[in-house]
Amino acid sequence: MSRTMSIMKNKQFFMDKQSISQDLVEHIKQLILDGELNMGDRIVETRVAKELGISQTPVREAIRQLCGEGILIVVPNKGPMVRTFDLKDVYEIYSLRAVTEGMAIRLATFNASEQDIESLKQFYEDMKQKEKDDSVGSLLKESLHIHQTIMKLSNHSRLNETYDSISFQISMVNRILGKESTKRKEVEQHQELIDALASRDPEFAEKTMRKHIYRSYSEYVQIQEGVIEHDEQAWF
Repeated sequence: MSRTMSIMKNKQFFMDKQSISQDLVEHIKQLILDGELNMGDRIVETRVAKELGISQTPVREAIRQLCGEGILIVVPNKGPMVRTFDLKDVYEIYSLRAVTEGMAIRLATFNASEQDIESLKQFYEDMKQKEKDDSVGSLLKESLHIHQTIMKLSNHSRLNETYDSISFQISMVNRILGKESTKRKEVEQHQELIDALASRDPEFAEKTMRKHIYRSYSEYVQIQEGVIEHDEQAWF
């Protein structure tokens, strides 16, 4: 779809909505995930409002929310921009992710029913079948589903709120990692999480999750040709 056609389609959608600021938040997030907006890109309020046929008020509201989520920043004399993450940012995002998801899978080993585990196992088997399907270009969404399911199985609302507060920042970093990923890699690296949950061993499960996330962090640092902040001992 051309950019012009995309703008026309989005304009009609937003003109048909009564309350649009939240929809606009999701729209901007999707543009980031799709690569139409990249880290460091400016968000021009007047341009967005004009392209979508709306007033600037909901645009400002959406920008305010996205700034609160750490996705946009307002730079003096430049205005709102998609936040750029340096290596320290990524370390903080992934180390916090290791703590929250490590605790989540630990709790899930106690809280998940046999049916919960079997359902996740079946989802993983379907994921493996998609690896062989040439019409499926990526398994990143399936990988994300496994992580989100484990979070929910923790049955810990505040832990999930903490995870939700950084989930899109994780997605922004994963978009860069995803460029280097393959379907085979996604399948291979998520088998360990299924096995860890099914083991019902909380210590083993938490350590497996922390290692899993540390590996992703390490891969990102390698892609950026940076230096890892703290070795494995600080992670698990």
